[in-house]
Amino acid sequence: MTTDEPLLTPGEVSKMLAVPVNSLAGWRYLGTGPAFVRVGRMIRYQREDVEAYIARNRVVPPRDR
Repeated sequence: MTTDEPLLTPGEVSKMLAVPVNSLAGWRYLGTGPAFVRVGRMIRYQREDVEAYIARNRVVPPRDR
């Protein structure tokens, strides 16, 4: 990890993305969501990975390109 920021819980990430925690679980299963860290049996996220996921999924409408 490159920062001293604490890892985020799935609940915190679900609030950031405005999606249910179950959506994050489904995305982990499908391999389509933000990168995550497994700490024992717990799932955690690095803030920079969540922000990178948001940036990768940004859609610019055609008229603004």
